[in-house]
Amino acid sequence: MEIIADILNATGSGAKKTRIMYLANLSYKLLEKYLGETVKVGLVFFNHDCYEVTEKGRSFIERYGDFSSKYSKIKGELEKMVFEREVLERMCELPANSNSKVDMLRNSKRA
Repeated sequence: MEIIADILNATGSGAKKTRIMYLANLSYKLLEKYLGETVKVGLVFFNHDCYEVTEKGRSFIERYGDFSSKYSKIKGELEKMVFEREVLERMCELPANSNSKVDMLRNSKRA
């Protein structure tokens, strides 16, 4: 989806393949693959000598922007939660070199 959004943003109100490839930072092979798909599904159309974004394509760009923003926020929050869980789990572990009080008492009675 990110590649498609990059292609649509690069296409704007009209662009040739070279410009789209440059602005979307794609190899020619990837451009051919994804540009063909965007045309096939109606996000972009070929008009004389350049490609243009359709109304459906503009809608996709807008919705993708909203999605991407929400996704980034949720991903950031999830990463924070994973970190907090790891901190809590580490707090519940005994240090690697320490024995529990019970083990220490057992060892002292044996000596």
